[in-house]
Amino acid sequence: MSAEEATPPLEVPAEVAEAMEAFLLGEAPGLTQHEVAARAGVPLEDAMALWHQLGFPHHSDEDRAFAESDVEALRLASDLVRMGILPPEQQAALVRTWGRSYARLAEWQASLLVGLAAESDDPATHLAELATDVLPRVEALQTYVWRRHLANASQHLLEDGAAITIGEAETSVCFVDIVGYTAQSRRLDGAELVAWVDGFEQDTTTLVVDHGGQVIKTIGDEVLFTVADPAAAVQIALALTARGDDEDDPFPAVRVGIAHGAVVRRLGDVFGSTVNAASRLTSAARPGSVLVDAGVHEALVARDEDGEPEEQDGAAWRFRRLRRISAKGFRNLEAWRVRAHEM
Repeated sequence: MSAEEATPPLEVPAEVAEAMEAFLLGEAPGLTQHEVAARAGVPLEDAMALWHQLGFPHHSDEDRAFAESDVEALRLASDLVRMGILPPEQQAALVRTWGRSYARLAEWQASLLVGLAAESDDPATHLAELATDVLPRVEALQTYVWRRHLANASQHLLEDGAAITIGEAETSVCFVDIVGYTAQSRRLDGAELVAWVDGFEQDTTTLVVDHGGQVIKTIGDEVLFTVADPAAAVQIALALTARGDDEDDPFPAVRVGIAHGAVVRRLGDVFGSTVNAASRLTSAARPGSVLVDAGVHEALVARDEDGEPEEQDGAAWRFRRLRRISAKGFRNLEAWRVRAHEM
């Protein structure tokens, strides 16, 4: 897009911006940080630490930038600490995660609303109307999504008591990486690149969820997901690589690495040697291929009475052992390439 075609910046009068802030906060800000902390019964240093962890901008002692909603938020946070839900050693990490997640979501939502308002003959008025009509619905929908995910997460944890008691559980970790992402990003304009990546993320997420897995995060041209059953992980991986190999399918070519073993779960993310192994296998995989570690191979390959691998009639997959992969952090990373068995 040329400079002449670029959308001009939206000019919103100061009074409209102030009215929007008052609408979102429940009232016009009129409290200093000292007053907020005092009303909430929270030490000022604790309040400031919380605001910093949430990613809120710094304010001076004289700035009247806070409202009663900030007082109530501090009280609620204090209650959670007192109840043991936010223990001191975990509070900072949890609050930072909240802040980052909501900051990204809010930036996207604000961009959407401002973009829609900019298309109107009276952007300021239209922005106020959109906020009044849209935001309550978005807030209700966000609460619904959160409760649904909370129900799913609770179910998974209750099914795996080990994850509750020691914070780690056996699971399969999988990285799906787009092949040739850099070259493609140079060929596509911004909107086309976003649509292409969105399609990749959406289709991958759908397949993962349909197989009982969970997408942990997307990292540009890569998706990280977990699933308890290593067979499901392989099914997902082979389905994705098959789509990527189909010239008539817009889904991009991908490479996949899967490892199965103990994983530490923390704040919606996963850590540990199993995660690192899956990442290294993905980097070593050729385009369109799926590499698995010893944990996946052990779980899926039948063995004879002597413990040796044996072929099974009707087996879904074929494994070919590769030379040990040289990977940082691993002395010898065993790997197998897995393919669908041709009947």
